[in-house]
Amino acid sequence: MRHTISVLVENEFGVLSRVSGLFSGRGFNIESLSVAETQDPTVSRMTIVTSGNDQIVEQILKQLNKLVSVIKVVNLTNKETVNRELVLIKVNADPETKAEVLRLVDIFRAKIVDVAIRCYTIEMTGDEEKINALLQLLKPNGIREIVRTGRVAIARGM
Repeated sequence: MRHTISVLVENEFGVLSRVSGLFSGRGFNIESLSVAETQDPTVSRMTIVTSGNDQIVEQILKQLNKLVSVIKVVNLTNKETVNRELVLIKVNADPETKAEVLRLVDIFRAKIVDVAIRCYTIEMTGDEEKINALLQLLKPNGIREIVRTGRVAIARGM
C-alpha cells in the first residue's frame, strides 16, 4: 500500500539526510519526496510517499517522531487530502503533431511554457492519475523528456 506522510521539520542542514537515512536503514524506498519552507522560514514541510504494510509504516512514523529536528509527523494516507504534482513535459511538435498536442494541452488545462522549432514544453499540475493520462496520450507524439515534482499533499479542512 502507498502511504503519504507529511513531516514538519526544523529548516536546518542535515535534516533531509537523517530522514532519508531512517527510510533506507529500514530497507524502504522513498517513491517521492518534496521539501520546502512553510510560512515560517525556520520550518520546512516534507511530503514523503512510500510503500509498505501498515505495521512497518507505523514503526517509521514512531522513529520519525524521535528525531530531534522533527516537529510533527502526520500520516495522510487515510485522510481526506488535496494532493498535486507538477510535471514538465518536452514533446515533439512537428507540423503534423502540433494540432494534436495543442488540443491535449487545452483538454487537460495544461499550458505551453516554451516553444522551440520542433518541440513544446508543457507544464501541468494535477493528481497522479491526471498526469499519467496526459502522458499516455502524448506518448504517440514522441515525449523527449519528463520532469516530475512528486506529490505534495495537505489535509482538507481544519
